[in-house]
Amino acid sequence: MTQRADIEPGGSEPGAGGPGGAAIDAGAELDPVHPVRPPAPRFKPAGLTTAEVAERVARGAVNDVPVRSSRSTADIVRANVFTRFNAIIGVLWVVMLIVAPFQDSLFGYVIIANTGIGIIQEMRAKKTLDGLAVIGEAKPSVRRDGRTAEISTSEIVLDDVIELGPGDKVVVDGSVGEAEGLEIDESLLTGEADPVLKKPGDPVMSGSFVVAGGGAFTATKVGREAYAAQLAEEATRFTLVHSELRSGISTILKYVTWMMIPTSIGLIISQLVVKDNNLKDAIARTVGGIVPMIPEGLVLLTSVAFAIGVIRLGRQQCLVQELPAIEGLARVDVVCLDKTGTLTEGGMDVTELRPLGGAEPAYVKRVLGALGESDPRPNASLQAIIDAYPDSAEWRCTESLPFSSARKYSGASFSEGDGENNTWLLGAPDVLLPAGDPALDEINGLNEQGLRVLLLARAARELDDPAVGDGVKPTALIVLEQRLRPDAADTLRYFEDQKVHAKVISGDNAVSVGAVAGKLGLPGAENTVDARRLPAERAEMAKVLDENAVFGRVTPQQKRDMVGALQSNGHTVAMTGDGVNDVLALKDADIGVSMGSGSEATRAVAQIVLLNNSFATLPSVVAEGRRVIGNITRVATLFLTKTVYSVLLAILVVCFQVEYPFLPRHLTLLSTLTIGIPAFFLALAPNKERAKPHFVKRVMRYAIPGGVIAAAATFVTYMIARHHYTGPEALQAETSAATLTLFLTSMWVLVIIARPYTWWRVALVGAMGGAFLIVLVVPWLQDFFQLKLVGTELPWTAVAIAVAASALIEFTFRWVNHRFPA
Repeated sequence: MTQRADIEPGGSEPGAGGPGGAAIDAGAELDPVHPVRPPAPRFKPAGLTTAEVAERVARGAVNDVPVRSSRSTADIVRANVFTRFNAIIGVLWVVMLIVAPFQDSLFGYVIIANTGIGIIQEMRAKKTLDGLAVIGEAKPSVRRDGRTAEISTSEIVLDDVIELGPGDKVVVDGSVGEAEGLEIDESLLTGEADPVLKKPGDPVMSGSFVVAGGGAFTATKVGREAYAAQLAEEATRFTLVHSELRSGISTILKYVTWMMIPTSIGLIISQLVVKDNNLKDAIARTVGGIVPMIPEGLVLLTSVAFAIGVIRLGRQQCLVQELPAIEGLARVDVVCLDKTGTLTEGGMDVTELRPLGGAEPAYVKRVLGALGESDPRPNASLQAIIDAYPDSAEWRCTESLPFSSARKYSGASFSEGDGENNTWLLGAPDVLLPAGDPALDEINGLNEQGLRVLLLARAARELDDPAVGDGVKPTALIVLEQRLRPDAADTLRYFEDQKVHAKVISGDNAVSVGAVAGKLGLPGAENTVDARRLPAERAEMAKVLDENAVFGRVTPQQKRDMVGALQSNGHTVAMTGDGVNDVLALKDADIGVSMGSGSEATRAVAQIVLLNNSFATLPSVVAEGRRVIGNITRVATLFLTKTVYSVLLAILVVCFQVEYPFLPRHLTLLSTLTIGIPAFFLALAPNKERAKPHFVKRVMRYAIPGGVIAAAATFVTYMIARHHYTGPEALQAETSAATLTLFLTSMWVLVIIARPYTWWRVALVGAMGGAFLIVLVVPWLQDFFQLKLVGTELPWTAVAIAVAASALIEFTFRWVNHRFPA
């Protein structure tokens, strides 16, 4: 076995100086940019004992920061119950319970039912999210009683010894006790992209992550005292991404509120002062005019649609860490794919070993075995080499250099037992070899077949020399075959069909990446770009990115720059990845998608985590987002058409100084049949329509003309009826005629919104029409809703006006769609 030189932790005895000094002051503050280093704690390589852990748990020195995978139960109830419109409706409901019959307060019970549905659905979504978050939660390796075990983050206690490897996230603040080339990226805390080399005694901060090397540290601050927890207990992972849908609805509701205030005041004055009505009847008709102005169900249905989307995706092992991410991915027009772990499976196989320069194959295999043994956390390439060439040499590793995405190679120095000391490097041939080297032609031929090639080279310099990669002696080529994901080709084809441009961005050789993409049928895979030749200027880089699809030899910082360049060109960008080299790009992308088997750092910054590691789940996420956006746009038109005609009817009533034609029970019936029930089904229906921008514009361009025409037709019918009917029952007859016109006109808006027709959509519209017909013909329902058509002339006049209005709505919607396409 290869023996590695162990790093002795200094000052292991109590009171020793240096790294083993007094325990860190729990109140000491760490500035992430210019940290003032407090005395480091005593490092115990074996970790705490069971008794020490129990003592710390008893005094509460536990990492008890709650993992927020979703809103709390109290937040969900508060968000659904305590809304501006629920407050308005609640007051009006109480008034109606006092002054009017039960039928006129039905709208209040509808709101309670709707709010209850919203809470239940969000609670179901929370349960799904929390369950998936537990499945996807990374468990740090902690040493206790001389053994290493994986435990939950919440079980870490003060002074625990936590091991670190590439991709691990630092979950609590601490002080380094062991370090083997340990490089930590603190960019998520400080904004500084360059990784920091850590040595024993150096502080580490929660929220940072390991990019290379390994080691162990002692926890010095846990729970809410940890730096990341102080920065934002609820931020980073759970800050909502931008949602055009939610911000659009908020904008609409803001304008609706401003319209409601003067209209309601005018209506109140009109019904209570100007008209000498019965007080209770005047109040009832005033409330009847105010309630339908409120599109209360729109917010509810948006929440329900998002919640059900989370539940549906959860069944496919897709953790949506931020709800609007479903919407965001549906709007994406460029998806950046990391080859390894996304298009290819994590594992690889060594297919060939080609010694160079007369090297002896047996000796090369011993070197490869020793290199594999020298790295405690091998990546996929090195693991394939370990599997093919297990360590059989009794060599001692004197120094090691972990693999880094920025360097593109790893290395180790060995004392080979016969007085021979050598330093070996293993990595990218086109990085280690100078341009024009004869071996590169052979390597290019292999890369064109989609094979991955690593170079084993003997270094002429010491491993700690920054120029150790210069002047190396090539010794062997290791040919690796990557396993293509069986579902990758279909997924790429789906994105192509949906006009979403796929860009493969990889740290591997560009030719090799292009060959893999070509096997999967990616358009433009034959034109590969070596990222080392990409222009640094953002506009020029964006142009190259738009014109090409495959990029190799991309550094982690370049991935981030490429995402920014695409965004600067007006693209909505999704980034997929699983390694620490993807973290910065994932964080900057509009939507970050991480594989469940990826590093903890990538899962922490991504909005969507594919727990089953299946790239093929992405189309489901896109489809779910399109369903939500498309359907909410549809039903928003229904809700806002009602708001427009309600406001306009109130204005007409005030201007003409007449009684408001409807009681609350009439509009509750109309809203339920033409909006409430249909909207619920339409909001949850399948919808593959491509997501389009400008939500507010697209909704209002239909809602305004539709509402205006419906209000005008209804008011014309009402005014004709006022001249036709006389006597004590005249107002009820007038109301019935106006209700018939408004129902038929609103139903035609529903008919338009329900397109394209399927059997269940036709059945839904038919059922709503049938329900209204039943109300008109069943005597006790006539009495309950005070709806009774009197005579034949006026009812047929109402129908004729409704038919004319519906034809005008049809024409107007088509003209708007042609004249003002969104």
